[in-house]
Amino acid sequence: MLCLCSGVVRRGAVGGVAGLVAGVYAPGVCFLVCAVAARWVVVSWWAVAGSFGRVGLMLWRAVVVGVLVFVVSGCGGSDREGPFVVGAMDALTGVGESYGNPLHQAKLLAVEEINAAGGVNGRLLELVVEDSKCAAQDAIAAYNKLTDVDGVRIILGTTCSGSMLGAAPLAERDGVILLSASATSPDVASAGEYIFRTAINDLRLGVDIGNTLWADGARTVATISEATDYAEGARRTAVERFEQLGGAVVAAESYPSEAVDFRSQLTKLLASSPDAVLLAAQGEASGGTIVKQARELGYRGPIYSEIVPTAPEALGIAGDAATGLKAIIPNPDLTSAAGKRFLESFKARYGTVASLPWFQGSAYDGVYITAHCLKQTNDDQDADGFRDCLNSLAWSGAIGDNYRFDENGDVAGLSNVLVEVLPAAERTDDNLGYRVLGPAPTP
Repeated sequence: MLCLCSGVVRRGAVGGVAGLVAGVYAPGVCFLVCAVAARWVVVSWWAVAGSFGRVGLMLWRAVVVGVLVFVVSGCGGSDREGPFVVGAMDALTGVGESYGNPLHQAKLLAVEEINAAGGVNGRLLELVVEDSKCAAQDAIAAYNKLTDVDGVRIILGTTCSGSMLGAAPLAERDGVILLSASATSPDVASAGEYIFRTAINDLRLGVDIGNTLWADGARTVATISEATDYAEGARRTAVERFEQLGGAVVAAESYPSEAVDFRSQLTKLLASSPDAVLLAAQGEASGGTIVKQARELGYRGPIYSEIVPTAPEALGIAGDAATGLKAIIPNPDLTSAAGKRFLESFKARYGTVASLPWFQGSAYDGVYITAHCLKQTNDDQDADGFRDCLNSLAWSGAIGDNYRFDENGDVAGLSNVLVEVLPAAERTDDNLGYRVLGPAPTP
């Protein structure tokens, strides 16, 4: 009874006002209950011990000592002796599962390493995981489960921008930390003071894509994008920059995530005879299929994209049709000391290379940053202290050295690169199917 009592208090499995009351008063109530129970045990044993003379007295003294130990350890100290509990919201199923799961693996690896090294302030780090998919409603359900049932105040996630934008208003209202490794929509920047990300804002992606289109000689572009917050944000920011430079969009098409055939939209786009096609996809399957079908329809011009169409599943679907595709992505060459260690550890742990090294490194860093801030606050319920830690942080990790968070919770001090997809015969796990051309050009 004593251990059960203290365990419920530690996990705080109630929400709202009731959760606040329980968090403040339950430890004292629990101790009182334990003490009353202990008194009953001691008195009862005294009555029994009296009939056994000296032997009974010795037995009674042993019972008293045992009860005192249980009262102090079982009711008085469990909050500080149990694990730090942190939430995780990842796209484990649905349109984003092909990259949500690899990012989740990186988080689990970091947790294993931290715990193997002794944990945080001598306490283990525990991750409570929910599937936020890539949709706002799923993220809201996952958030409510983590906060109302599991009682967490710090959440690593989400994977996708749409799910991040769904959960962020709730987190901001409740004063709960969201720290995302991969939600890049520009709209996340204005989500609030408890919302942070190690992912690079797509405002930078858009400028880099627009600059690249212009520098490569394109003056007209046709766009096709998935109808999600991430893909639409990438398209919007790229078009804004391209038009600032003097370019023009001659055709634009959008498609739902469940679409599997894009010939109709592509036929309309290609009829405009653009200098280039810009693709922004949320799912790897659609990204790869669009590239393949565009080539099948006879398009031989350049295709530009963000990271999704360069990921393994997309390249597998597109095959040789993807050869020469150019994309703006965060630098996949993790050259920092921590980055090299992460890549080696990931391969050793899972038996495969990190297929999205920068974003997986971002997820990995997020866990280590969490451990760092928990070491300072020593309290997984202190979201304000955790926020203040992030705001004052300068971090060197897998994705770079000396990066930080700006006034909007956006990562600062990191940049993108331009890559070009290799012919299918030259693609390997080690080169990820493309070569890095260097920093995005500046017109």
